[in-house]
Order: sequence, then structure tokens, then C-alpha cells
Amino acid sequence: MSASMLDTAQLRDAFDETRRRLQTRGPGADAVLDRLQDLDRLRRDLLPRVEGLKADRNRLGEQVARAKRAGEDATALLAESKQRADEIKALDAQLAELEDERTPLLMALPNTPHASVPEGRSADDNVEVRRWGTPRTFTFEPRAHWDLGPALGIIDFERAARMSGARFAVLMKEGARLSRALISFMLDLHTREHGYTEVEPPYLVNHTALEGTGNLPKFEQDLFKIAGEWDLFLIPTAEVPLTNLHREETLEAADLPRRYTAYTPCFRSEAGSYGADVRGLIRQHQFAKVELMTFAAPDQSFDELERLTACAEKVLQLLELPHRTMLLCTGDMGFASAKTYDIEVWLPAQGSYREISSCSNTEAFQARRAGIRYRPAGGGKLTHAHTLNGSGLAVGRTLIAIMENYQEADGSIRIPEVLVPYMGGVTRIG
Repeated sequence: MSASMLDTAQLRDAFDETRRRLQTRGPGADAVLDRLQDLDRLRRDLLPRVEGLKADRNRLGEQVARAKRAGEDATALLAESKQRADEIKALDAQLAELEDERTPLLMALPNTPHASVPEGRSADDNVEVRRWGTPRTFTFEPRAHWDLGPALGIIDFERAARMSGARFAVLMKEGARLSRALISFMLDLHTREHGYTEVEPPYLVNHTALEGTGNLPKFEQDLFKIAGEWDLFLIPTAEVPLTNLHREETLEAADLPRRYTAYTPCFRSEAGSYGADVRGLIRQHQFAKVELMTFAAPDQSFDELERLTACAEKVLQLLELPHRTMLLCTGDMGFASAKTYDIEVWLPAQGSYREISSCSNTEAFQARRAGIRYRPAGGGKLTHAHTLNGSGLAVGRTLIAIMENYQEADGSIRIPEVLVPYMGGVTRIG
């Protein structure tokens, strides 16, 4: 298994183009790429020397054997052979040192953006692809969910803070029921109508699994690690265990694409200040999410990205929540992504669209690290599969969107029609 996440052959053979594409993601890659190029030159210089010495050692071994069969003195040949072995050992140690330096440098490089991704530095350069629904016109001043929830007794931030600290919440009564209804609705939609296979994965994964998806080593500060001797972390998203379902496996072309969905709690350390996001449910250390995950052949993966994104959008359409879909620019994409669409839902209290799903094609970036290959139809050389993932959707943010978009002047909240069966016939909170 390669220790890199980028294709090392591509990095060597198309170095200048890879550098140019990585530069569009922002500063920081140049020094790493320069050092990798130096290490590659040193490695390519050492390898033929090692191979030459091994050939000499083999030749000397044959001469020693012939001398012994002939009853001749092989002392000089044995000494020369030992000298070759010592030289090989020294060069192998140098190669190992080069690899020890090379591996973390390769792991520090993000994925290269796909050619269809617009170049840009920040979210300001993202491109709106489409928009669905018209934001509601209120006859009163819409309230934020962090005011609506406590007033209705369905969200309790104070009790959560006493037991767990900031950025936690307790959902109560109809708030908890609405969250559960959303999870069941999303899973039913994705399994029954969209053809995903439901999975209930572990919520704890090891270091290797997180390396496979690109969360480690770069984002270790965002993870919650289990104390003691355990090599386990709480999952930041179901993307991690779902991607690792086929770790070190070879998939058959006839079985692709493979589509999975899972509900899990997710755990992330949200350090720092995010303005309004400090309040409410927008950015919590613990949150619920229904994830969509696809394993595809390279010639399928960009069609699959469009399909996966449409599946996530369908949730919002059935809930009748206005939203827009943005194509992220090179400077705003996630570390592992080659191309990403963000779906943003309208939040009237903030007067803006906010991210509720991020749908990405990582191409072979994760599969190369996790050793996930596929066999082309009719045989042929094994190659790495492509992996895609997206939220379908973030449950807490969907709950927020319902609360704010479906609120009434008296402080009550209507339940979207599609959710009423999941709420046991309840049509209004409050």
C-alpha cells in the first residue's frame, strides 16, 4: 500500500502541472513539493547503485560457490562479497531515511483540484450552480432557533453546558422527536428511493482508518481521542467508517458503484470563535448526521457526484426548504476533495444561506491511502477506486432550518407535511 495520498507517479511525471494545480488551493505546498523533488532525485540516484551492488553480490556468490566446488581458496571473494553486503546495508539505510522524510511530506499535500473546479482564494469565489425555492416573506420578525427552542422547551443549552461545557445541547420533548423523525425520514428516502444500503458502523475508529480518509495527521487537533492505551478516536463523520468498509479490498467493476448511507453521531473539536456560530446548534462538538458514501470506478465518479448531490438536495425539496447549491473554488475545498458542491439552506433569522451538506469526489485520494482497488470489467490492471461522500443531511442544521422557516408569529413551529407521519401525526410544536 502506498503511503501517499497523491499519485506519486503523477507527481514525478507531471510535477509542474501538479504544482500549478496545488498552488490554486493556496500557499504552503511549494516548499513541500521542492523537498519532495529533491528526495526523489536522491532516491533515483541511490536505487541503481543498490541494484548494481546486489548484482555484484550475486555474481560473487556464484564465484564463491564455484571456487568451493573446485577446492579453491575463496577468502578474497568472501571478503569482497561482505564488502558489497555492507555497502548495500548502508545504502538501504539511506533509502529508509529518505522514505521516513518523504512519507509525512506526501501526507501533508492536499488533493489536486479537478479541471472543472473554478480557481479562487475563498468562499467569495465559489460559484452558484442552482437555486431551489423562494424564501418565505414573514409578517413578523423571524426569531433565531436559539430563542425559539428554549422558549418552547425543546432545546436546553444551559443544562448541556453544566454537564458537558460549551457547544453542546440537550434536545427535549418534540425537539428530540423531530430529530429522530428527520433521521428516519432521511434514511428511508435514501434507501427506498435512492438505492443506498443502510449501514450502522462503529462510532470509534483507529488511527489507520483516519489516515485513510485524510483526517490524520493534518486534522488531529479536531478529533476527540479516547484516553488511555486505546488507539481509538470518536468519528468526526460517518465518512470515516464507511470509507474503511472496503479497506485493503479489491472490488469488481460489476459491483460498482456501491452506495452506502448511515446515521451516526459525529464528534469534532470546534475551537475558536465563529461569530454567530458560537450560539445555537450550528457548530457543536457533538451532532447527528446522515451520510452518503459511494465507491465508483474512475469513469463513473463525476456522474456519481452529480447523483449524490441531487439525493441530498431532494431531502430539502421534500421538506420545502429553500436552498442553493454552490460549486466550491480551489481555495475553499476540503483537504481530500477534488471537487465539492456545498448545499446551503436559507435561514431567515440570519438572512442568509448556510451550509447543510458538502458533497465531494475525492477521486483516488482516499482509496490510494486505504488500499481500495477495483478490477476493470474483462480483466486488466488493478487500479484504485474513486470514493465520494456527502451529508444527506446534517440533522441538527436541518432541524434549525425547519424551526426558523416554519415558525409562526405566536412562537409555534409547523411540521413539514412529509414529516407528519414520522411525528406520529403531530403537525405543530407549541
